[in-house]
Amino acid sequence: MSIYLPILTKLAIGLFALIVQINIMGKGNLAPTNALDQVQNYVLGGIIGAVIYSDTITVFQFTIVLIIWTMLVMTVKFMKEHNHFVKLLIDGQPKVVVERGEVAIKNVLRAGLSANDLMFKLRAQSVYDLSKVKRAVLEQNGQLTVILEGEENMKYPIIFDGQINADLLDLIGRDSEWLAYEVKRQGYEQVSDIFVGEYLDGQVRLTPYERH
Repeated sequence: MSIYLPILTKLAIGLFALIVQINIMGKGNLAPTNALDQVQNYVLGGIIGAVIYSDTITVFQFTIVLIIWTMLVMTVKFMKEHNHFVKLLIDGQPKVVVERGEVAIKNVLRAGLSANDLMFKLRAQSVYDLSKVKRAVLEQNGQLTVILEGEENMKYPIIFDGQINADLLDLIGRDSEWLAYEVKRQGYEQVSDIFVGEYLDGQVRLTPYERH
């Protein structure tokens, strides 16, 4: 029994670490939607799987490694949520693949898509005519967001996580100064105070991190 005790202890610690990370980092880790979540899951699984059956690594060392990894992931996640450039570095950015009925071939190829892949994603959203597409954006998780000609309501936010969506501003013919004015007009100090901002029927609807 003493032979299996270290293994059982490591399993228990590993299970606890998984639960803690999933609850701290968010339930999105169960179905990763960005690079950080996927890397976190892969590395954590590798640490637990490789260490559990190793006699040369003690329970204490195993625990320290898990703590260090959890702190590292938390630090990167914090930086990503509060720094636009770190977010772009880790998550990348959406790519416009169709603009006013014209396919942005370079962006499609950079995203690793073929013409068949692109058309399949459009058909999956019941779009069969490119000329009717005002803009199609390939998101970081591989999903395609499509805005059709004549649609007034945008399907993705003008502000997210306190950061401006420059692509959407360009699409509606506005700039960051206009958006900053809208934010202040609604009683908030700056864009970074806003959790998510939507552009609906020509109006900006804001959801702040903290209510007035």
